[in-house]
Amino acid sequence: MTLSRRGFLRGAGLAAAGGALAPSPLAADGGRPEEAGPADAAEAVFKLTPVGKVEVKDGAAAVRIFEKYAPALKGLEEWSHVNVLYWFDKNDTPQRRATLQVHPRGDRTKPITGVFACRSPMRPNLLALTVCKIVAIEGAVVRLDKIDALDGTPVLDLKPFIPPDAPSQGIRVPDWARGGPGKQA
Repeated sequence: MTLSRRGFLRGAGLAAAGGALAPSPLAADGGRPEEAGPADAAEAVFKLTPVGKVEVKDGAAAVRIFEKYAPALKGLEEWSHVNVLYWFDKNDTPQRRATLQVHPRGDRTKPITGVFACRSPMRPNLLALTVCKIVAIEGAVVRLDKIDALDGTPVLDLKPFIPPDAPSQGIRVPDWARGGPGKQA
C-alpha cells in the first residue's frame, strides 16, 4: 500500500517501535491523542532527542549517528543528498533565543530582517536545516562533502533530499539574498 505523507500523518500508516511495526500513535481522526499534550499550541512543550552529532575535522565533515539509531540509516546510501536537521547548541542562551530581528548573515549593510525571514542561528527555537551531499556511509557514520555546523553539534534528524519536494518555479527571494551565503547580491 502506498501512502502519501499526509495520509500517513492522519494515522493511516505504521510507526516503527523497537524494530517492529506498530500502529501510529496519532488519533484516527488525524488529531492528537489526549495524552499528547496541551491543546493550545502556544503552551506545547516538545522533547527533542539527538540521534547523533556532527564531526568536523581537518576539512572532513560527517554525521555520527548514535548506535541505537544506526538501523535508521538503512537505505540512505541510495540517496545522493540528505537534509540534516540540527540544534544550534552554541547559541542556546536566553538573549539569543529572544532575538527576533537581525541583519542577515551579520552584515550590517543588509536590512534588519525577522529571523523567520532569514537563516540566522539566533531564533526562538534553535533548529537548523542544511542539505548535504553524501560522500559515503560507513557503519553509523554518514560522510558528507561539507556541512555548515560546528564539530559536536547535536543532530536531531536526517531526511533524504527529494528533488520533487523542492520548488523549481515561482521562487522569490529578497535582493539581499540573491548572491547566496558569503556573496554579495
